Amino acid sequence: MIVLVAAVAAIGLAVVMQKAMGGKPAPAPVVEAAPASKPMTQVLVAKRDLAIGDRLTGGDVAWQPWPSDTVNAAFITNGAAEPAPTKVSAKAAKAVGDAAEMIGGVSPEKAVEGAIVRDPILSGEPITARKIVRGGEGGYLSVVLGPGKRAMAVPITSETAVGGFILPGDRVDVIQTHEQTTVGEGDGGGKQVVAETVIQNVRVLALDQTTAAEKKDAKTIVASTATLEVGPVEAEALSRAKAGGPVTLTLRAYTDLGGPSGAVAPPDSSVVRINRGGQTSSISVRP
Repeated sequence: MIVLVAAVAAIGLAVVMQKAMGGKPAPAPVVEAAPASKPMTQVLVAKRDLAIGDRLTGGDVAWQPWPSDTVNAAFITNGAAEPAPTKVSAKAAKAVGDAAEMIGGVSPEKAVEGAIVRDPILSGEPITARKIVRGGEGGYLSVVLGPGKRAMAVPITSETAVGGFILPGDRVDVIQTHEQTTVGEGDGGGKQVVAETVIQNVRVLALDQTTAAEKKDAKTIVASTATLEVGPVEAEALSRAKAGGPVTLTLRAYTDLGGPSGAVAPPDSSVVRINRGGQTSSISVRP
């Protein structure tokens, strides 16, 4: 009797539990098929916020997967469009990353190295040709110039430009050489050559139309024009110097980068009278 009562109780409990759960067995989980992966293209993007005038290096850019159907024609890509794998091994992921480091045999460091930012670029934003400018392209100097600065060209030769050793990016002084007439009472006067520093410690922007230093083992070309970065006051002083006679560029040491820069005030001069053998002459001297 005890066993019979236990069996009936068990059956009744099972019926009650089934009704409490809706009277239906729990549905089996349905496994949905994974969505098909979209083709991805490697796009060159900024790794940090870039401001106007920043010079790009390899550490400022990186490759980032981008849906191929949303890639703009202005983006810099590696030209490949492949489905993105859902699961890859660590070794395969490294191989993909290594391949993305090259674009047509050129690493991203070389793809945009030395370019200047023309418009601000945010971190993660694709690099486009419209927002950067390379040496030799239109608008390069206007981006390279510092705020309030001007670009001004002066004629040079091998003798007046340190034998061709001055390159874009160097710092120079500009010296003007001219003749000055002396006042004489006995011999009617004469002329003497005077050299004065007009502006000091200014940056060389370009030589002729070259804005970058010569590559290693490249043939040296002696330029005929040097473009200097000067302020408004220095531009006026340089214009007067060019009109008064030939100018010479003197190369400054790299350690002078933070030294005084700009126009140099003309030195005060005075007239000294010299009596020699009964003849008096006057010359202009500087302290």
